[in-house]
Amino acid sequence: MIKILFVCLGNICRSPLAEAIFNQKIAEKGLNHAFKADSAGTGHWHIGENPDPRTIAIARKNNVPIQHTGRQFSSDDSAFDYILAMDGNNLTNILSLMETPHEGLFLMRYFDHEQKEADVPDPYYGGDDGFQKVYDILDRSCERFIEFLVDKHKL
Repeated sequence: MIKILFVCLGNICRSPLAEAIFNQKIAEKGLNHAFKADSAGTGHWHIGENPDPRTIAIARKNNVPIQHTGRQFSSDDSAFDYILAMDGNNLTNILSLMETPHEGLFLMRYFDHEQKEADVPDPYYGGDDGFQKVYDILDRSCERFIEFLVDKHKL
């Protein structure tokens, strides 16, 4: 089983939404057996919390089931096959916590055909439209990421 971890700062907006979108897409493609996804935050502020209510609302609006409890990224997470950071700051934080280089570490938008390697913006301090924008970015990026995984792992 290929293990995927999505990482942002607080683990209540971007990363649990990415996890939920990824899980829905692999279910639709009949690939549940091949992947296990999780998400974490590099910060400690929201450990044990549910996703932000706006994250839940945007997931529901787009018919994506979401269920997650916030947790903090740790060096043990280097056991994941792929780690996708939502932005450059979180990528730097991940690198500082890992003991060795990780070949499966990417920026999430590396897989976004519209703006490769840009940051997924943090919608936390904005309005509802920011959450829809993040959803759209993550939806595109997850689709391309799954295509990458299927091709690389011959699924």
